[in-house]
Amino acid sequence: MDWYTGPSKPRFQLPAGAVDAHCHVFGPGAEFPYAPERKYTPCDASKQQLYALRDHLGFARNVVVQATCHGADNRAMVDACLSGGGKARGVATVRRSISDAELQALHEAGVRGVRFNFVKRLVDFTPKDELMEIAGRIAQLGWHVVIYFEAVDLPELWDFFTALPTTVVVDHMGRPDVSKPIDGPEFALFLKFMREHPNVWSKVSCPERLSVTGPKALDGELTAYQDVVPFARRVVEEFPDRVLWGTDWPHPNLKDHMPDDGLLVDFIPQIATTAELQQKLLVTNPMRLYWPEEQ
Repeated sequence: MDWYTGPSKPRFQLPAGAVDAHCHVFGPGAEFPYAPERKYTPCDASKQQLYALRDHLGFARNVVVQATCHGADNRAMVDACLSGGGKARGVATVRRSISDAELQALHEAGVRGVRFNFVKRLVDFTPKDELMEIAGRIAQLGWHVVIYFEAVDLPELWDFFTALPTTVVVDHMGRPDVSKPIDGPEFALFLKFMREHPNVWSKVSCPERLSVTGPKALDGELTAYQDVVPFARRVVEEFPDRVLWGTDWPHPNLKDHMPDDGLLVDFIPQIATTAELQQKLLVTNPMRLYWPEEQ
């Protein structure tokens, strides 16, 4: 599905310096070809379109995350970071074969993390020893590891995740099944993961991917994704110094609906209910992780 054109202006006023800590650029394919091994082909979504959305929504900065459709070819993401005027950082996908010089070049371009994807329908399996070797190398640069997985797979990945030598950032709360009880064993395990490992952070983003009963962020809906709210709010309130939020624009691989990004921003005060929590979620935490030199 193509991303939503003409998003509404959010009613929620973002705090000054807010960071969209999870978004993507795709191609354009004519300039930055998609990976031959990709599991999906997205619509083009350029850096110019991303930064126009940033300004429209009221964000000051972006963290551009390498998407699986580009594989380990980070050129589109790096180009977006270099064009961001110091207001963009990146998360890369790298292979074991990457040289120290190539890692340093990524660092100078603004990359501050690598993403390990364990969602089986999106990627082919990478051996854990290779990932651990990469994690050890990027730890020396002060980078972190972003992990993307689904809730049912956390038990089998637990030992690997807890051995990582870096800050670990979980994408989208580990994709909980929000039709299950918030106090059930599956989400309790995720909270235990964060509680017992203070190096673990979570993005409380992508309600449009997690919601089962909605309502959807369309047609002016200001109370979207009510079934996701208790889960995200629990994480924000228990771990206020280790949470991030992002739009996930341009929302790759969605099958059900394409959300209005302005209404997605209006989701934030449902899960971060005070000015203090909003400041941490949107400014303090992402700045500490991605722009520590400015702190």
